[in-house]
Order: sequence, then structure tokens, then C-alpha cells
Amino acid sequence: MLHARGSLLTIDVGARETETADIDDELESFIGGRGVSTKLAHDRIPFDADPFGPENRLYLASGPLQQSDISFTGRMNLTGLSQLTDGLLSSNAGGYLSRNFIGTGHSVVEVAGESDDLLAIHVTDEGVEFEEVPELAGATVPEVTDEMNDRHGLESENLVTIGPAGENLVRFASAMTYDERAFGRGGLGAVMGAKNVKCISFQGDSPPEIEMPNEDVQMDVHRQAATSDDIFRRQGTTHLVQVLNDNFGLPTRYYSELSFENAEKINGDRVEEKKYKKAACSVCAFACKLPTRDDASGLETEGPEFETIMAFGSNSGVDDIVDIMKSNDMCDDLGMDTISCGNTIAAYLASEDEFGNVELIHELVEKIAHREGIGDTLAEGIERVHEDLGVENWTVKGMDFAAHEGRVVHGQGLSYAVSNRGADHMYSTTMIDEYNDVIPAEGTAGKSEHIIDNENRNAIRDSAVVCQFGIGRIIEAEIFEALFDEDYEDLLSVGDRIVNLERHFANQRGRDIEDDRLPYDLPDLESSIQEYYEARGWSDDGVVPETLVADFAQAADD
Repeated sequence: MLHARGSLLTIDVGARETETADIDDELESFIGGRGVSTKLAHDRIPFDADPFGPENRLYLASGPLQQSDISFTGRMNLTGLSQLTDGLLSSNAGGYLSRNFIGTGHSVVEVAGESDDLLAIHVTDEGVEFEEVPELAGATVPEVTDEMNDRHGLESENLVTIGPAGENLVRFASAMTYDERAFGRGGLGAVMGAKNVKCISFQGDSPPEIEMPNEDVQMDVHRQAATSDDIFRRQGTTHLVQVLNDNFGLPTRYYSELSFENAEKINGDRVEEKKYKKAACSVCAFACKLPTRDDASGLETEGPEFETIMAFGSNSGVDDIVDIMKSNDMCDDLGMDTISCGNTIAAYLASEDEFGNVELIHELVEKIAHREGIGDTLAEGIERVHEDLGVENWTVKGMDFAAHEGRVVHGQGLSYAVSNRGADHMYSTTMIDEYNDVIPAEGTAGKSEHIIDNENRNAIRDSAVVCQFGIGRIIEAEIFEALFDEDYEDLLSVGDRIVNLERHFANQRGRDIEDDRLPYDLPDLESSIQEYYEARGWSDDGVVPETLVADFAQAADD
């Protein structure tokens, strides 16, 4: 089976020490990216660790496909114990970091400990340098990039950076790369901040050797990406704004409504009108990114994408695309997940009856990042502040809901409930199958096996690491088999192990069926949750048996 190659580099930022280890066995069993990071995190982070404590660890990892020239592979994975969800969480980001990362010769970089001083860490194929940067305290992401460029000739594609939000331990702080690409959901930027690491740079010319199978398939994927007339190439995910608003559901005014009367003012057409050039991730011909500019104000940003439009648009009662562009730009500069930041602000707007107050929204973005005034409260996220605000808790496992409406596409709702990552649509992406009539939108009964297959496939997606835009459009099961030189069912079994290790870690922290809940009811929800547990081989309390974990370890050894 194709898998990443290269060593594990452990960086102890407290002791200012590094260690390099061979992890070939782990890579052979878990491919790379999210898979190998989950295995390492499960085994090396104490089950009772404080997410903000020195015992927590962060894992940056590439997959095997980052050493190919295939479209959809300009991504990397970040894994750690999330202070937002209290479980293991993986996020991935696009851009141009991954090829610089693999040039160092490592497949995984582990950040451990806690520094007394604010640090920039420089990783090359020759070693690691620790640079104290107290003068960068409070700096925005672009300011850090400018400083690293002036000092070391480093570009945004070399860097993983936090803004003020990460330093101030905002629970949904992002780690940013390429200035505007975010390791967003779950707030692992705050873990980086707790370790007092402002940025990590990667550069080198020593990628591990990997023999990529089936060059014809690689070229076919790349050709299809380059020639596709898919609307997502022009509008990114923003195409979904109007489609979902008109046909399914678009969260509006803090989830109190399912459609937005002014969706046409913030839909994909409006974004495309502001798009002034094409942009992509490394080696990708699909070129779905959205560099946007408003000539009247001079504002330039990348995006907003669909989820940001929901959070800072319909869910906040805002119907001006330029105002949403501004919110997006502020979050990128300050280093925050646009989805969680926008939804948390929407909760506050609901409590104050201030929907549509753009001046207040932009003020709150700034206050949250610096934990000033009410921003200090909102920086804790919806689950921890909803009672103080007097609003409903629209989260699962601490993660606020994505734009895909589980009250309308019920399989997606079920998947939110059982997901190890909470209400994050990317964990199973079951909504895509419901939108496309692969499975009916209504009802949860009988959908558990489908959700499990999606979760397992997406775990492989994040281990490869490959973009979701490639999945289902071009990269189908037979493409996976050709690229990995492995039977697709065997690949899914690797994904199954990844999901189970995440769940087992959560069980050890006290998570069980009580956490698999929704703030709304769905048909047959409770029995469907049990159906999901049974198919996974878990107890009826949602707990992974220790014997199953041992079986996974034995299977990996074999």
C-alpha cells in the first residue's frame, strides 16, 4: 500500500530539544496525514491531558500524494487535542506549504512542551533553529509573514502562523498558512498559542523517495481537473448558497430560520463578480480559489467561501457581500476559524436582537481575537457561553454547526451526532449524497452503514492528503485503488481504524452516548445511533471495546 515516507521530528519547545525517529511501521499501517497523526496522538498524548497544557502535542503531517504531481494534493494535516471539542481533532489546509514541508525530509513534525518565550521555529533539511520573537507578540498573520521575509527570505507558503487569537487562546483560533489558508475547525491555533509558538517555517530540498504507482492515472486525474467545466472552479463552494437556500436549508439568524430572504445578494454570483483572478493550491489544475476585490473600498481577500457566507451572512442577518468579505479578511489576519467566529457572533446578535449590525460584528471580531470586553466571553465558543447569552446551544461536542442543515438532510444530522469531530460537515460529507439523491434526504433509519463508509473514506482522504473537491468528481474508488495499489475495502479498513482510535481517545476522556446528541429531533434518531454503534462494533453506550483496539493494533502489525 502506498504510504508517506520520512521521519518523525519531535520538537520540544520547552527544552529547546529535537529528536528524530523512524515511524515506518506507523506509516505503513496508517498511510500518513490524519491517519498517522491520529495513531501518534492516541499513543503519545495522555488521555487526561489539558489541551492548553505542555502534555498536549500538535502533529503536522503530509501524506504520500504530496510527492506526486496530481491535482487536489496541495494540502496538509494538523492534529491535536482540541480545547473546543475536548477530543482528538484533525484539520487540513491547502496552499503551498506541503511541498516545502516534505522538502525537510520528515513525514510528521510533532510539537511538544511549552516555551517560556514566544518562538519562531525554523525547520530545514539540515536541522531546527529556535528564534525568540517577543516583538511579534500580537502581530497579525501578514505582519509575521512580512517579518519572516525580511529576516530570512521566507514566504507565506513556508509558514504556519498564528495571529493574536491563537496567542490569546481563543478556542476557535486557526493556524494559518499562505496567510489566507486555515487549519480552521477545532481551534488548534490556540494549542499552538498555548505552546507559545508564533510560527513554524519549513524549507529544504530533501524529500523522501516515494515510487508513485500508475502514472497514467495520475495524469488522467490532472487532465480532468484542468478541463472540467464544474461551477466550483468559478465560484468555489459559494455556488451552494442559492442552491441550498432554495432547495434544502440555509441557517439564518442563529439557526432560527431555514432560509434567507436576501440570499441572492450574497450568493456565488455576487462572489464571482468580485473575483479578479484565478488561484489554486500547489500543482492543482482545478483552481477553485476565490481571490476577491472590492474596487470601491480597495478591500482584497481570498473568499469568502460558502460556510463563511453562512456564518457571517445569513446566520448573522447580513446581506452585503463586501461586509462578509471584510469579516473573512479580519478572521484571516487575526487567525480565527470563520465558521465558529461567525456563528458565535450570531449567538451574541441573537441575544441582543442586533442581527445585521455590521459595525458591531466587525467590532466583535476584533474584540474576540484580543479577548477584550464581551470578546473575552465569546472567545470561549457557543457551548461555554450560550447559557450566559440566553440562547440555544447549537453545537455538538462543542463544535458549532456547519451550513448543511441536518434538520432537512437527516443523514447529515445523524452524522453530526455521531461524529468524533462534532457538527463538522467534512467528517462524513453525507449531505452530498442526500443533495444528489444517492440516498433520500428524509429519515435516519438505514443510513448508518452509508455514513460509516463515508467516514472511513474521508479518513483516507485526509491521510493521503487529498482535497474534497476531487472526491466524487474525479477520484472514485477505482482511482484510490490505482493510486494506492490496494483494494478499496482494505483502504476503508484503515479509515475504520482511524475513526475508532479517535473515538477510543474520547471514551477515555469520558465521552460516550451522552455526547452524541442534537439540539433537535430527527425521525428514528435514537435507534439509528444504536444502529451506527452496532455497525462500528461499539457498545450501546458508544464506547469502543478495548478488545477492538487490540485487534486493530494486531491487524496493523500483520
